[in-house]
Amino acid sequence: MRTGTARRLHLWIAPVAFAVAAFLIWRVLHRYSLHAIFESLRMISLRDLMLGAVFTAANFLCLTGYDTLGVRYTRRDLPYRKIALASFTSLSIGHTLGFAAASSGAVRYRLYAGWGLSAGDVGRIIVFSGVTVAVGLATLSGAVLLVRHGLIARLFGVDPRALIGLALLLLAAVAIYLGLAAFRHRPLWIRNFELPVPPLKLALAQILIGTLDPMLVSAVLHQMLKGSADIGYFTVVTCYVTGLVAAFFTNVPGGLGVIEAVILSLVPGANVIGALLAFRAVYYLVPFAIGGLAFGVTELVRRQRRVVADPG
Repeated sequence: MRTGTARRLHLWIAPVAFAVAAFLIWRVLHRYSLHAIFESLRMISLRDLMLGAVFTAANFLCLTGYDTLGVRYTRRDLPYRKIALASFTSLSIGHTLGFAAASSGAVRYRLYAGWGLSAGDVGRIIVFSGVTVAVGLATLSGAVLLVRHGLIARLFGVDPRALIGLALLLLAAVAIYLGLAAFRHRPLWIRNFELPVPPLKLALAQILIGTLDPMLVSAVLHQMLKGSADIGYFTVVTCYVTGLVAAFFTNVPGGLGVIEAVILSLVPGANVIGALLAFRAVYYLVPFAIGGLAFGVTELVRRQRRVVADPG
């Protein structure tokens, strides 16, 4: 990314982000009456709402592990407060907008480049974080498909044996990745881009964080659903992971519409729209607003420091 483009990022990302968020909210709400929405929202207790906020905070704390491991992978040294700021701002924006390379990737580049990391370093952090998401999702999806293949087969009308086969393929891919980390010590080359193979301890940490991430998000969703649907936590994990995989391939921002469709298929007729909206607000929109504000403040502070350092 050219420096001039990165510097103009803060000028367009806010209006585009809010326009996209407004459209996504409209797309969810326009099919429901206000009465149905308010009645559904009233089913969520304050306790469940607060616990959902706690699980959201825990998830974003977990997400700082993506960047912490990524910085360690590049063998650069940054204080945790900077890594946490880059992680939270980029992922809170990227989760809501989707298109990670253009949203969270651009924010990461803007922040890390200002702290002295090269474009290659930032690129490796982004790739490493993407691999962490992939291996974590593959691990959890494989486990879910093995344990809950009957439920998923009923939801989508597919052969349970095909789901078991897919689960084994996913878990085999994770095992191959761990094998590379354990036994390959030379870097991989993608055209002219050098990509070191992480050591085994780092690869195991990737799987741990990448698996814990969607489980914490599922906990947020479960808290929102408890008042309107009789649904267990591990069933919510199954639904969320299934929707997440579908959203991953379609690049739908925040999996909007996909996760809702899976939940509504599982509990047809239940008034869960309020729970799904509360989940979107607690996990996506509130962090998105805070992350956008944090990014804007960071840009203002940097600009002020440049003015002070170079008054002419």
